Amino acid sequence: MACARLLSANSTCCSLYMAADKFRYITVTAVVIANMVGTGVFTSLGFQLLDLRSGFVLLMLWAVGGLTAVCGAMTYAELGAALPRSGGEYNFLTRIYHPAAGFVSGWVSATIGFAGPVALAAMTFSAYALTVLPGDQGPWLEKGLAVILLVVLTIVHATNRRNSGSVQLIFTILKVGIILAFCIFAIVAVDVPQPVEFLPSAGDGALLTSSEFAVSLIYVSFAYTGWNAATYLSSELENPQGTLPWILITGTSIVMLLYIGLNFTFLYTAPMDAMVGEVEVGYIAAEAAFGDAGGRFTGLILAVLLISTVSAMTIAGPRVIQVIGEDFPSLKLLGKTNKHGVPAIAIYMQSGIALLFILSSTFESILVFAGFTLALSSFVTVLGIFVLRWRQPDLPRPYRTFLYPLPPLIYLTLTGWTIWFVLISRPTEGLFGLGIISAGLAFYYLSARNSQTNQ
Repeated sequence: MACARLLSANSTCCSLYMAADKFRYITVTAVVIANMVGTGVFTSLGFQLLDLRSGFVLLMLWAVGGLTAVCGAMTYAELGAALPRSGGEYNFLTRIYHPAAGFVSGWVSATIGFAGPVALAAMTFSAYALTVLPGDQGPWLEKGLAVILLVVLTIVHATNRRNSGSVQLIFTILKVGIILAFCIFAIVAVDVPQPVEFLPSAGDGALLTSSEFAVSLIYVSFAYTGWNAATYLSSELENPQGTLPWILITGTSIVMLLYIGLNFTFLYTAPMDAMVGEVEVGYIAAEAAFGDAGGRFTGLILAVLLISTVSAMTIAGPRVIQVIGEDFPSLKLLGKTNKHGVPAIAIYMQSGIALLFILSSTFESILVFAGFTLALSSFVTVLGIFVLRWRQPDLPRPYRTFLYPLPPLIYLTLTGWTIWFVLISRPTEGLFGLGIISAGLAFYYLSARNSQTNQ
């Protein structure tokens, strides 16, 4: 990526805390990593095994998903450096296309784009945490534990930035360290690895272009969701033009390596038949490697890791809601901050929606629905790099996408393929997502009309 030119003296200062109430490089990179590493990687392998049984194809699935995320991050890096302001897709689409497009993106993020993944992460945390207890604990205990986690983190992040950033950085360091330790110790502990072929074999080429691979990519795409988290906090960086590209590329690349290593470990240690259709694949793999007691302990550790996922999305998502409140007078309440500059009202709103998801929806329906809407939003945003270069060729671009136009074209092709198969295989969730987008458009024109009336 256009290396040294992008790093300023300020951005190379790797402090564990924040100065002058600004999120620093390491903290925001931690937000990116924590946003990505969570629900999807610890749950989706069981769904992929319903149709795919080749170790090579399964690892390629995560490599392709990582390539997609890296290409998206490289594209977002140019957009974020050229259009530096918090809000992510809301900011980009407003300035590239039309305020209505930005509002709809913000509407999706505010209603389901972050609240849905927050709910999924909290539910997965609860499922793993309860593996330490014998027997079936029942759905209401699982939902109750998820609610408690969300309420506690909401209170923490609605106070001040120093608490928020410190908590996030600590949990992310623990998450990466524990995942690496789990991979190493699980592989060493297994006397006889599973008979899984990780090198390409006959028939794998056909699987890589099959509908089964595309459908499985839906789950992988969701697992990588969050690579764009830094763009939601760009105005809170000391030097967004210089640091944002590095944050996006660094965070996404680290996560891709973690995902491939973690899924290799799952397949190496646990029988495929034991993981098919199961959510808690991490617990199953740990039990196969360490025995019953070791599996339960590892399940508890993995539950702790998911705390940082809920934490990260509770930081990033409300910034989108805040920017919408700042731009639309009729929604100005959402843009208000407390004495520490934290958008507390927006945080409470997002967490409230996530609580409704936890109490009323199933895990799988939230997964597909949220994955579809987020992929569609990022698809339109990545497409915007071509529009922006055409409409504003003279706009200062401190960072230009490396190997342009290849990265955005790769992202658009793979993501468009995934979106198409969601609509074919899960039309209910896909059409419901399109309905949410239509509702956002209607709400935009009503809000704009009310704002003009009140002026």
